[in-house]
Amino acid sequence: MSKVAVVYWSGTGNTQAMAEAVAQASQGTLLEASAFGAAQVEAFDKFAFGCPSMGAEELEDSEFEPMFTAVKPLLAGKTIALFGSYGWGDGEWMRIWEEDCRQAGAILATESVICQETPDADALAQCEALGKALLQ
Repeated sequence: MSKVAVVYWSGTGNTQAMAEAVAQASQGTLLEASAFGAAQVEAFDKFAFGCPSMGAEELEDSEFEPMFTAVKPLLAGKTIALFGSYGWGDGEWMRIWEEDCRQAGAILATESVICQETPDADALAQCEALGKALLQ
């Protein structure tokens, strides 16, 4: 069985709720972005990264983005999945993030999950499906 890291940043609890659903479904280790870095990458086989859209539809820039920039080169050939919440816009931050991951050589396990504001039952079910996709 694959060892999954579910790494997230959440300011309001919305992305945290999504991360918890992913972790439960994937039987993964739930880690806040501040507790994860390049040194931990080799301890896991697959990864789910969660970050809300901030500012002008971008990743949170004080904790999550620096962590992700540091681990991104180590994700080439690794299976990952992405998720996050947003309050405005149309999800452009996720499309940009997905392309950035593809260019780094990461393999997206499944379609990314985004939801506006607080995740409803459907969004949480999508997070569970994302988590299960990492087990395949």
